[in-house]
Amino acid sequence: MGSLSDYAELELLDHVCNAAYSPVATVYLCLCTADPTDAATGASMNECANSNGYARTAITFGAPSSRRVTQTGDVTFPQASGGGWGTVTHWAIADTNTYGSGNVLAHGAFGTSKTINDGNTPEVASGEIYVEFSANECSDTLAENLLDLMFRKQAYAAPDTYVALCTATISDSDTGSTITEPGGGSYARVQVNPNGGAAPDWDLAASGLVDNSDDITFTTATASWGTIVAVAICSAATLGDLLFYDNDMTDQAVGDGDTAKFPAGDLDITLS
Repeated sequence: MGSLSDYAELELLDHVCNAAYSPVATVYLCLCTADPTDAATGASMNECANSNGYARTAITFGAPSSRRVTQTGDVTFPQASGGGWGTVTHWAIADTNTYGSGNVLAHGAFGTSKTINDGNTPEVASGEIYVEFSANECSDTLAENLLDLMFRKQAYAAPDTYVALCTATISDSDTGSTITEPGGGSYARVQVNPNGGAAPDWDLAASGLVDNSDDITFTTATASWGTIVAVAICSAATLGDLLFYDNDMTDQAVGDGDTAKFPAGDLDITLS
């Protein structure tokens, strides 16, 4: 399984909440002799040495399904010439074929380590590399749109973001039209703008998260909203796509005359 890098997580968080991410047309598979880790960069991913014919090689992915994108087609590297490349244990996906530069988008471990000797022509079989979002707190729709954007350069416009309160728990397969929100009592979702926009806005992604720069304050209830058990972030003032959600908030009854609010910095969105 492939994990997103720290760089990719921040870029995708900002794509949803702030400035749009511009994907590259081609991504490249890199061979590594140790775990690149989430903090990997193009210059520090434990990549095979830039010698003996080693070169990053283009990789393609099929359309996302079940929250993952999977390699399509074998990836054949140049033949090792003049010496070996060491023992390959891990892989990384980079956004450039220039050795020692660019950004790492994802990384993972091979099922079996391989020592690349002089004269070998390494090949990674179709379907062996995949990158996926784990379950919970990011909708299926958003997970697949973000993977399609970053690894296949398929258009996904940065959405608007609205915070919604819910009286029933949420699942990955929900949408902005299937979550259960209060009915009546002046309830309405609250829009949160990109960083630098009108308050409330998001801060810029850092340290693995985005949070609200300002208080997110809902209209004062004019009738009971029931007990709020979950919070959602959706792409529209009504209906729309479900983006992120959290079922682990403390349950809170909102009665007539109450004003629900998330203080600045209290609503965190993370990718990991």
